[in-house]
Amino acid sequence: MRNGGGWSTRELAEIAGTTLKAVRHYHRIGLLEEPERAVNGYKQYQTRHLVRLLRIRRLADLGVPLADIAAVESSVEGAEQTFRALDAELAASIERQQRIREELAGILRQPDRTDLPPGFGHLAGDLSEAERAFLLVCSRVLDPQVLDTLRETYTSTPTAAGKDLDALTEDASEETRQNLAERLAPDIDRDRQKHPRLRELAEQGAAGRGPRNWLVFLRAVVELYNPAQIDVLQRVNVILDRDEPGG
Repeated sequence: MRNGGGWSTRELAEIAGTTLKAVRHYHRIGLLEEPERAVNGYKQYQTRHLVRLLRIRRLADLGVPLADIAAVESSVEGAEQTFRALDAELAASIERQQRIREELAGILRQPDRTDLPPGFGHLAGDLSEAERAFLLVCSRVLDPQVLDTLRETYTSTPTAAGKDLDALTEDASEETRQNLAERLAPDIDRDRQKHPRLRELAEQGAAGRGPRNWLVFLRAVVELYNPAQIDVLQRVNVILDRDEPGG
């Protein structure tokens, strides 16, 4: 450092803990005034420049965008509004990171749950490959409220009929399919009664008024489950419609 009239740009940046590029950028956008120059043409920064630079860095470190620094400094109300917005963003970020940490903790205990959406990890060992893929698609195409309802239906132990549906092969006979549909219908009806949102969703889909990305949902069902499984589910719908009052 020179002992004369001031610091060079590089020296100022080093003292402030920033970079030469950053100091020059602050000059370009008008946050930091240009200092006087010595006879040799070199800039000579004074303590006021250092203090100003430290204040800029302080606000930037707090997360204030450079474009908002002038407004923060010129208005108490503006500063409060900016800081409250930053605080809200940080709170949301912390909440998100906490959720991720919880998910990671579960994955470290059960590495096979990495492809399951949040809230379904505890089912990792009980789900078929098709169910895992289906739930992953659902997490992207269903509204959060619908996904919460779907999550609730998976909290109970899978029924024998549900397990048989997962294991049903494409060459299953007509008798096997109908028998399974008759056994599965009460389970699905019970879920619909317990979770009316599922019934509403099914009715909307049948009427062509399903939620956003409903076609993605239907395509996932068609491609992830074999024809015999889809046939059984269609038979279940016929049974439930038949058993409806007036059906």
